[in-house]
Amino acid sequence: MKSKIKYIAIAVGVLLLVLIALPFLVSVNVFRPMIEEELSSAMGRKVEVGNLSLSLLTSALEAENLSILDDPSFSKSPFLTAKSVKLSVELWPLILSKNLNITGLTIEKPEVVLLRNRQGQWNVSTLATSGTPQATTRNTGASRPPAAAKSGGGTSPQLRVAKLKLEKGRVTVGSTVSVKKNVYDDVDLEATDLSPTSQFPVKVRAKLPGGGTFEANGRAGPLHQSDATLSPLDLKINISDLDMAKTGFLDPASGMAGIIDVANTLRSANGRAQAHGSMKMNKLQLVKGGAPSAVPLSLDFTVDYDLPKSAGMLSQGIIKIGSATCRGSGSFDRRGESTVLNMKLDGQNLPVRDVQAALPAFGVMLPKGSSLESGTLNANLNLEGPLEKLVTSGTVGLFNAKLAGFDMGSKMAALSAFSGIQKSSGDTSIQKLTTKLRLSPEGTQASDLDMLMPAIGQLNGGGTISASNALNFKMVATLSSQSGIASAMGGLTGRSVGKNARIPFLIQGTTSDPKFLPDVQGMVGGAVESELGNVLGTKPQTKGLGDALGGLLGGKKK
Repeated sequence: MKSKIKYIAIAVGVLLLVLIALPFLVSVNVFRPMIEEELSSAMGRKVEVGNLSLSLLTSALEAENLSILDDPSFSKSPFLTAKSVKLSVELWPLILSKNLNITGLTIEKPEVVLLRNRQGQWNVSTLATSGTPQATTRNTGASRPPAAAKSGGGTSPQLRVAKLKLEKGRVTVGSTVSVKKNVYDDVDLEATDLSPTSQFPVKVRAKLPGGGTFEANGRAGPLHQSDATLSPLDLKINISDLDMAKTGFLDPASGMAGIIDVANTLRSANGRAQAHGSMKMNKLQLVKGGAPSAVPLSLDFTVDYDLPKSAGMLSQGIIKIGSATCRGSGSFDRRGESTVLNMKLDGQNLPVRDVQAALPAFGVMLPKGSSLESGTLNANLNLEGPLEKLVTSGTVGLFNAKLAGFDMGSKMAALSAFSGIQKSSGDTSIQKLTTKLRLSPEGTQASDLDMLMPAIGQLNGGGTISASNALNFKMVATLSSQSGIASAMGGLTGRSVGKNARIPFLIQGTTSDPKFLPDVQGMVGGAVESELGNVLGTKPQTKGLGDALGGLLGGKKK
């Protein structure tokens, strides 16, 4: 019995010695051509690996370097490089018969370059597809013909991997027609039971530029035969703390900024994809000269996307600001260097108390210390153009509103001396305000502005708000009979004046501190001169009238 145990111990010892010595006795570099050929065949690209070593404890071959060439129509540089790669293998078939069966592939700290061409196609579209064999044989650089068919008409076996992992990678996203690049760090990918002919589980996680994270979890495959980007997907995607201004996709000069969280499902098949989910936007700012919204905006969306065309439709978009709800719809196109929008936004009877905290995001600033305490807002807007140079145009209406903390009568004091406008209690009532708006990175244009204020009358005109919030408006106030114009004119002429006297004036200063000034030149050639002429029964001298009005209204005499 003791002798048997002794022999067994000796055998085990010898076996251990053999296993320990095996990595030194067997040159695993003889497997490099086999590994490169199998990986090249699977990827459809030339694959090169560096010096190999064998680890018996992990049953893995370790390569010092890995390089996968890019599609030559996109770049002559590698698509993927890594300084270390581990190939888990079935050890005994490798030792006994030199059969290489790869069960796992772990690529550490890979550098991946994703490129899109002018037509909107990505360089990954030809990766691991049967339609574009790009792999070449080692050292010669000659094109390697497709694998020969087996007898019986079948093709050579496809590479199957129990687990594929990319750890702590860096992904650079760019275009073949631009030097602009966006970099994503700490990219981790894991796929199990990987096969080009079936679905397989996949997980992706990455850090986003400027902070935030991207996570995707679901299933992919089977691989599309001619375009890998068209392969079916069924994923849950979560994006947290995405900083819009730091993504690299927006021109900093556009003024667009905000922190975005997204949770959605993405399903694609046969080149068509649909995303359904929700988005929360904090500190949103959409125009230069605007300011971050003080309240979050949420968007519930359904997007249909045409993968070959790199274009899609927002078929359902519901935007919520508190209890205020708007609806959006339209198209977007990502084929060029920028995402181009053509969308509509419609909101009716929106409570302004909910909306006002978000108005700065659109470049709409209330006077300092004021707030909208009541009223409703209507908006019918079109959003058109490249995302970083977006132009928003359409009509906006404010109804039955109270602007608290802002006394229009007091601010128009220069006009009060002439028109008899009385100071109010510190608030301004607006029965109606409608205008056509055009918002762009250069500023805001308002035209056909029509405002009805019971304490003053009707105000009409238009003007601009610059990107620095400077005001330049030319207005005409058509004063009501209760405004004091009749008594003011009566005191000057001894005759009553019609109730629709018109006073031209300017609004300058800034949105937070507007200045109301008399438009003396407008008065000289306009309605006030005509009104005075009718009252006095004569045609006043222009120069004398200008001087008189300038002194009366606080303007500079000319």
